[in-house]
Amino acid sequence: MTKTDKNLQEAFAGESQANRRYLAFAQAADKEGLPQVARLFRAAAEAETVHAHNHLRAMGGIGKTADNLQAAIAGETYEFESMYPGFITQAEKDSNGRAGMSFKYANAVEKLHAALYKTAAEAVAKGADLPAKPIFVCPICGNTVEGEPPASCPICGAAKDRFKKVD
Repeated sequence: MTKTDKNLQEAFAGESQANRRYLAFAQAADKEGLPQVARLFRAAAEAETVHAHNHLRAMGGIGKTADNLQAAIAGETYEFESMYPGFITQAEKDSNGRAGMSFKYANAVEKLHAALYKTAAEAVAKGADLPAKPIFVCPICGNTVEGEPPASCPICGAAKDRFKKVD
């Protein structure tokens, strides 16, 4: 791997994190009644997404959908099988309940994501798309469901009306 390859990976990670951070900052600004500051954060977040996508393309990180699904399955599986279990254990050792809960929510949802991606990969392998269904995400834990959300989230207990529909 060349130094430029490493730089692209670092830049992609940094731009991706900036996007998420700025969107969180925008939510905070909205809650504080600062809509124009929130708009600025959202605009910068969108620009960071442009940068991240450019870097990912330069890395050759976007392939055909079938390949992208396999990459997604591998990533999600790594997270729930290897990464998050260690993070959960460490958070417990450090008595950091907030981090532990965050890691536990993510770990549970990554398993679901891997399963959803496997189903999508099977459809794509047959030359088909997934059946059209609404998809909802729990704003507390990230639980992702096709069709109608449950009465309460099985991961965090959030009420059905808290789920956000994804377009």
